[in-house]
Parts: sequence; C-alpha cells; structure tokens
Amino acid sequence: MALRFLGTTSDSGDCPTLYEIEGTDTVLVQGDRVTTPEHLAQLRDVKASETFVVVPRDLLARFTPTMDPSPVVPFAEASHLFREFRHTAWRLETRTGYGSDRTSAKWARWVDGQDVAAEPFDEWRLNVQAATAEGRRFERVRLVDDPPTEGQQFLLATAPSNVTAGEDIRNLSRADARALGLPDSDFWLFDSRILMRFVFDEDDTTLGVVISEDPTEVLAACQARDKAWHYATRTADFAGTVRSNA
Repeated sequence: MALRFLGTTSDSGDCPTLYEIEGTDTVLVQGDRVTTPEHLAQLRDVKASETFVVVPRDLLARFTPTMDPSPVVPFAEASHLFREFRHTAWRLETRTGYGSDRTSAKWARWVDGQDVAAEPFDEWRLNVQAATAEGRRFERVRLVDDPPTEGQQFLLATAPSNVTAGEDIRNLSRADARALGLPDSDFWLFDSRILMRFVFDEDDTTLGVVISEDPTEVLAACQARDKAWHYATRTADFAGTVRSNA
C-alpha cells in the first residue's frame, strides 16, 4: 500500500515525518529511534517486532489526520469547484506524466510537431479566462525532472495557452521539491479551505479524487503551497533552462 506524505517539522526535509498509509486509518511515524536504556525499560508490553521513535509534539498537532478518510469520488462530481471557488484555485502537480494527456488528441498533434499552444481555447481555458477576468486566481506549480520526461515536455509546450487564458503556472525541479519536503501527491486547493487530492493507478490514469475540509490536511496543503510558490519559476523563464532528454 502506498504512503502519502502528511508533513514534517524538519527544515532539512528528513525526519521527523508523518505519512498516511493510503486506504487505511493508519499513520506511519518516522523519527529518531529510542536508544536510552532508562526509557526502554519503562515501556509496557513490548513485542519483539516493535521499535520506538521520538517526535516533537508540534508534528502530531499539525499533521495527524483527525477526521475519517473521505471516499474517492469521480472527478466529474467535484468539477463544480473550478467554477464556484471565490478567490484562488491552486494546484500542485508531482507526477512524471498523466494518462489523460497521453490519450488526448492534443498529445498526438504535439508528437506530430504541431504548435499546440496556439490552438483555440477549450472549455477549461474559457473558464480560466472568465474567472481571472473577475479577479479570481488560477495558479499551479509543476514538478519537473532533470531532464524532463516526455509528459513534462508536453506540459511545457501546452502551458503558454493556459498562461494566455490567465493561469499563473510555475515550475520547480523535483530535487528542490524533495529538499523542501513537499508532498508527492497531486492536489487542488480552493480558497485555502477545500482540498481535492487525486488518486491515480500505476499508469498515471486518474481513478478519482478525494475531497477534504479536514483542517489538518488543508493546513498541510497551504504550507506546501507557500513553500512551492516561493521557490518555483514562471513557465516562460523556466522553459528556456531545461535540457533535452534526448
């Protein structure tokens, strides 16, 4: 079962850290192992398979899930959030590629060498254009490998069209994201209040999304947003710095 990064109080991005074991109500704790004999002697009912770690109280207060896990729902059931948010819609993209991109007609045109950034606006971009004209903000940070994968190259090629529509898209190297302790899960954050977390299969196909207003999860997403946004580079500047994977 996959682990989902919840948060850390370490500035260096190593430990202590909390993870959720996806599909369960179990939390995995990473921390320094307890080796003090006096402390070990006071533990009760210790099994041979058990070990013990120490973590700061602040880590548990800030990141431990406190609500029952939300169910996975089809993306279409939550798409209304992109029209109804009041102030900001913010996205973190962490994967090396997306199945929905690879099966799209636009992908085939891009592979064929066409300028997909110059195509007419689709429904997504028209909605972005309308929202940003009202002063609402669409923003996202995309993680990029070195060299970028084919899927990431496609996103860099299509990004100018989104930017023209009104999105502020920025990019961050995966190495920097790891150093910052950013989560490895994709999500949208609406108005710093509602979290939409994506669930993928092994082929990068979206299985659905999890919607949460759990204050602990939302706070962790806000902290990830602030870190990523501070260090990310605007698409127009970033595109000229990436190297080919050829």
